[in-house]
Amino acid sequence: MDASDKTVTSHAPGPSPTGGHPPETPQATGTGRERGTLGTDRDHLPELLEATRAYAARLLAGLGDRAAARTPVRPAPASLPEAGVGLRGALEEFARRWEPGFAAGAGPRYLGFVTGGVTPAALAGDWLTGTLDQNPTSGLDSLAPDLERETVGWLRDLFGLPPEHEGAFVSGATLSNLTGLAIAREWLGERRGVSVAEEGVAVLGPVTVLSGSPHSSTVKSLSMLGLGRSALRRVSLLPGREAVDVARLAEELDRLDGAPAIVVANSGTVNTVDFDDLRAIAALREHHPFWLHVDAAFGAFAALSPEHAHLVAGLGEADSVCVDLHKWLNVPYDSAVQFTRRRDLQIRVFQNSAAYLTPVGDVPDLVHLTPENSRRLRALAAWFTLAAYGREGHAEIVRHDIALAAALGERIAAMPAYRLLAPVRLNVVCFTLASSPTTAGIAEVAEAITESGEAFLTPTVHEGVPALRAAFSNWRTTESDVDRIAKLLQEVVNRA
Repeated sequence: MDASDKTVTSHAPGPSPTGGHPPETPQATGTGRERGTLGTDRDHLPELLEATRAYAARLLAGLGDRAAARTPVRPAPASLPEAGVGLRGALEEFARRWEPGFAAGAGPRYLGFVTGGVTPAALAGDWLTGTLDQNPTSGLDSLAPDLERETVGWLRDLFGLPPEHEGAFVSGATLSNLTGLAIAREWLGERRGVSVAEEGVAVLGPVTVLSGSPHSSTVKSLSMLGLGRSALRRVSLLPGREAVDVARLAEELDRLDGAPAIVVANSGTVNTVDFDDLRAIAALREHHPFWLHVDAAFGAFAALSPEHAHLVAGLGEADSVCVDLHKWLNVPYDSAVQFTRRRDLQIRVFQNSAAYLTPVGDVPDLVHLTPENSRRLRALAAWFTLAAYGREGHAEIVRHDIALAAALGERIAAMPAYRLLAPVRLNVVCFTLASSPTTAGIAEVAEAITESGEAFLTPTVHEGVPALRAAFSNWRTTESDVDRIAKLLQEVVNRA
């Protein structure tokens, strides 16, 4: 039987999201595009939205019991409808064909990658984002850009950055890193008396980018920016760590003999959540010219825990900073923010000139700050969750997740079948099989975890050892979820 003929049987949807068959279609009024299903949906929009709300409420109520992840089984392809079935029909078709195969990515035991949940206020903000459908990149028609500026200011305060760090919303850590590195590229040109934005990257000649444990999105950004993946020079790490050896970094900078460079520091590495010493790195600028970009995609949230805030000491000394919000801020995908001290260089890179756009002024429109000319108002979900729960509410999420990660780490350390590969520094547990871990063996464990529906963990490789990682960043996760995950890990190796 072909995979497309298979039927997903686990966690099948409950009753029809609309509570039964669609009502009889009333006579549509109007002409042109208002006729047919679109006109009918317009006339019945309140009850259709209520049906959608009820469906969403049922999904949320079952999130804790929904399979944390699913091995994809694709349905047979369907042809593009000619007339369409209307919103009610589309809801029913989605519930039948697609929803059973969706994972509980926002659920409490989805510990793969670094994935947050969605707080109630963030969800409400996201619904209103679609309802109001504002494009915040222009200030000609609404207050949407001002709401984004206020939200960026709140986030700056949340992470303890100084006032000179200005920012804007982007889609995720990749675009945040790319934006920061694009500004760094322009800074390199400034140091050499040229403008890359005007003359092209070729005027720079060879560029050196130094980093200890860069995220893959940094390498991808170097490719997209024309600097090239080969521009990256990896610097030695501290023994048994993923943090850069600052003394070795100083030696690499010495070798450049005064030529300007880019240094990418990492605050929260993927496998072990290790942190570079930002203050020590920033101090090297007394003798070496370099742009300091900090990838703090989720590590920036350590600032909200008094016991861990020292890990990001010196973050405000960076020239640019990446923070991903659909991780630990628990807002929906996609959402991130970038900060920089050099708004002037940022504008030089991203300014957009057209007769229908505002010119760059003292308060530039957001169209002049990031790669996107138009986008959704990502800031609204973040504004809602920050307004609703404040600094303390989000600090509690961070502290709670850190405690849960530590608890799972202790449980795993006590299991003879597993061993920790690194201390649990913050919110990620990195571990492997105690005896002869192999890629195939780890893959088998990961697949068994996924197939159980109980949890989702992602495989990795740490210091050459195949491993698994469990990342805690969801506000819904509880101690009982840790118990279930620990029990599952023991059951998986017992069955092997």
